[in-house]
Amino acid sequence: MLRDRNARFYLAGVVVSGLGDSAMTLAAGVWVKELTGSDALAALVGFCVWAPALAGPFIGTLADRMRRRPLLIATSLALAVITTAPVTVRSADDVWLLFTVLTLVGVGAVLTDAAETALVASAIPGEQRGDFNGLVRTATESTSLLGPLAGAALFTVLGGPIVAALNAVTFLLAAAAFSLIRVRETAPGKRPARKWRAETAQGISYLWRHPVLRPLVLAGGCAMVASSLRSSATYALVDTGLHRPAAFAGVFAPIQGLGSVVGGLTVGALLRRVPARTVSAFGLALVTVGSISLATPWLPAVLGGTLVIGLGLPWPLISAMTTVQKETPSELIGRVAASANTIVFAPTALALLMGTAMVATFDYRLQLLAAGVVALAAVALLVTADRATGYEASADSDADDRPHDVTRARKG
Repeated sequence: MLRDRNARFYLAGVVVSGLGDSAMTLAAGVWVKELTGSDALAALVGFCVWAPALAGPFIGTLADRMRRRPLLIATSLALAVITTAPVTVRSADDVWLLFTVLTLVGVGAVLTDAAETALVASAIPGEQRGDFNGLVRTATESTSLLGPLAGAALFTVLGGPIVAALNAVTFLLAAAAFSLIRVRETAPGKRPARKWRAETAQGISYLWRHPVLRPLVLAGGCAMVASSLRSSATYALVDTGLHRPAAFAGVFAPIQGLGSVVGGLTVGALLRRVPARTVSAFGLALVTVGSISLATPWLPAVLGGTLVIGLGLPWPLISAMTTVQKETPSELIGRVAASANTIVFAPTALALLMGTAMVATFDYRLQLLAAGVVALAAVALLVTADRATGYEASADSDADDRPHDVTRARKG
């Protein structure tokens, strides 16, 4: 994949902006805590970043009204300007500016995710998209591990304003990387602004009526819910289950990250050989086994379960997004991708809140078993979902090679 020019520059843009975002999010939480002394306001940082995902279908409509590469460049440049604003933050009275900037960054993330998904469908050959999406997922996991460490270190040494300025630089670098991608895009036809709501509804309807996409996307959402329930039980597992200090929780992130790297690098080969639904089901089965393993008090089983979760978790997510690229017409892919991302990732915040309440009320093992049950229910969903003739996602299926008839999702 790295021999492909478009893949190299796209991946560079994703990595550099991902590092900046994850570093800034961590630093912003610490910054708010230091300025206000409030744990609640510090926790609000994460909510600001995730909240725009709830409006994903509406925001994603913009990605279908513009050429995707110029939209990525323009959005990155706009975020570079926006993220310079926190350099003026000096006291608790200025914290609102941090929240505003992080919310706008969240909006930009939703928009760029939709545009990137559409751009990949144009810039990367169909048979390589599974490999490429797996490589992107691997890079994203790596930045999510390294970014917070870098953000904490930079905040401690240089302070919040410098972290914000460096984050702005990463958006400039991402814009430069995206500008080097070579792809031919047809200009979308002009549409009246009053039809925005109807176009948004069209993307949601296409996704929900599609017999292949709907179960895959729902399964991806179940995978994230299971992961959130599991992660919110981590400290109870370390304390009550393993009788270790809280700092021992830091062992789990690199182990799961290693599993995710392997999962991301292997999923493309799997998607070329078996249907996406099967790959997703196997991944969720691994998440089920891993979650149950964590409910044991035996350290080798806990560490092995963490590795297995890391291996299996990317498979339903990548299977869903790759199939969105294959099964969606070009003129709809921005809206459909944004709607899919909302279904997959928006429940994360709610699941974290639910997990926090559960761990305060019940035995942590019940919560881990609940995570396993959610993943297993998703496997059942995939196994029992009616197969629509002619729409099974396979390695050689490509929406761009079929007539762009938005009513085809209703067949079967």
